[in-house]
Amino acid sequence: MAQKKEFKVIIEQDEDGYFVASVPALPGCHTQAKNLPELRKRVREAISLCLEVAKTDAQYRKQIKDFSYEPSFVGLESVQLT
Repeated sequence: MAQKKEFKVIIEQDEDGYFVASVPALPGCHTQAKNLPELRKRVREAISLCLEVAKTDAQYRKQIKDFSYEPSFVGLESVQLT
């Protein structure tokens, strides 16, 4: 049985209404979609592709080692300036 891997994904919505996902544990692993169900599908594909690249690309494995991080969600705040 294949080992399950879990990744934290940061999801934001841009100014055009697109949902944008990034995976901090895999540098350069980003995708976007017009709706959340499509984004979830695409982020799984993006993670799979990044993991495939990591298998054969030593430079990308080094980037993962040097630049990846696992975020800890602290909170969300809205700051208003007058």
